[in-house]
Amino acid sequence: MVRVPEDLSRMLRDFSQEHVLAWWDRLSTPERTGLVEQLRAIDLQQLARLYDSRDKTCRLPSDDEIQPIRVRRLRPDDLNTRRRGEQSLRNGEVAVLVVAGGQGSRLGFDQPKGMFPIGPVTNKSLFQIHAEKVLALSRRFHVVIPFLVMTSSATHAETVQFFSENNLFGLPSSEVYFFGQGTMPALDMSSGKLLMQSPSRLFTSPNGHGGTLTALADSGLLDRLRDRGVRQIFYFQVDNPLVKVADPLFLGHHVAINAEASSKVVRKESPTDKLGNMVLVNGRCTIIEYSDLPEKLAQMRDRVGNLRFASGSPAIHIFSVDFLRRVTRGDSRIPFHTARKKVPYIDANGQLVQPSQENALKFELFVFDVLPLADRWSVVETQRREEFVPLKNANGPDSPVAVRQAISDVAGDWLEKAGVRVPRTPDGALAVPIEISPSYALDAEELASKVDRNLKVNCPLYLGDTA
Repeated sequence: MVRVPEDLSRMLRDFSQEHVLAWWDRLSTPERTGLVEQLRAIDLQQLARLYDSRDKTCRLPSDDEIQPIRVRRLRPDDLNTRRRGEQSLRNGEVAVLVVAGGQGSRLGFDQPKGMFPIGPVTNKSLFQIHAEKVLALSRRFHVVIPFLVMTSSATHAETVQFFSENNLFGLPSSEVYFFGQGTMPALDMSSGKLLMQSPSRLFTSPNGHGGTLTALADSGLLDRLRDRGVRQIFYFQVDNPLVKVADPLFLGHHVAINAEASSKVVRKESPTDKLGNMVLVNGRCTIIEYSDLPEKLAQMRDRVGNLRFASGSPAIHIFSVDFLRRVTRGDSRIPFHTARKKVPYIDANGQLVQPSQENALKFELFVFDVLPLADRWSVVETQRREEFVPLKNANGPDSPVAVRQAISDVAGDWLEKAGVRVPRTPDGALAVPIEISPSYALDAEELASKVDRNLKVNCPLYLGDTA
């Protein structure tokens, strides 16, 4: 029979959390084992501190503390910068990290979002498109690039199985790393007590996108990568199929200035564009959520009518490994934010309660909290048409229809640069679906070196994989 370990029992008493064992005598042996493991994994002292500071709100900066940020526009013909990035790749100094903890609920897709079929001709999944970019980069630079896939408790098993069933999309098994985003328990708002999802399980939820970085460190993976010579982590979200994975020009600029953090931005389309705003706050690179930027600043324009605060974040970053090690440990560890939520729980009688109002505190980490901690940083502009089309909604903007069209439009742009005529609608969109495999061409220059300029495009076109 599994008994409550004495040290665990004492710890629960010290923090007035003994109620989590109220149903111990009724639990099966596996349930008892699972509850003990879950309790041992949480930091009750940290939770007590977070509860005590629950009413301390994160102060938003005042208007005069916020300034537009300097944005660099890298020249595609800057060969020295590009070659520096290419050399970093050849040296095995780069790993690629995709944030893939979400499900496709808003798409009506009850699986991990990365499994969503989005290729306009092939229906390749988001995961496959990204994995093939990593594979193509590995072949181009004759190096094995570690591919780090951050999952969540809701997506981990399905994601691992999906990659396995597809033979890791050609990537070596030793270089694909799956690691789980951390979770945090929820606390009762009025008492600070841990909330129970069932008699044998605490209620927990993902600890926010910043948990990607702490999970990378806590798993030991960050130190293992550093030990093998990886110096930079390229970070992006799984729902953006256009991202230029480990873009050598962007990477080369990051390396050249010895940046700790570099970020890409796209120009906002309107003052209310739902993108985080990349700004300066007291001289530090910072992201302010679109809902938190004062309307006066959001609407502000310069002399020629352009938005003063026009830099929106598509969540594309490069972080140095040493920087991530610094901000994910000890007193430098990025802080938690507190959110008040409605959380179902079981009461003292073991009955499920569905609260009608906010009853719980959840704790989350935000990835953009690391940016102001960087002493050396850079912000680089990219074009939305070329590199940002997030898959978010079932219909309308950022829907599968819109994303497939955007993928085709980029492919059409590349073909036209190579001298191939493509059919377009009156508004300039591609008239037929076109898809280019990353293993055929990673960019317009590589495509131009391969494609037949006499190619006729009058029906769906797939330029396919080559070994």
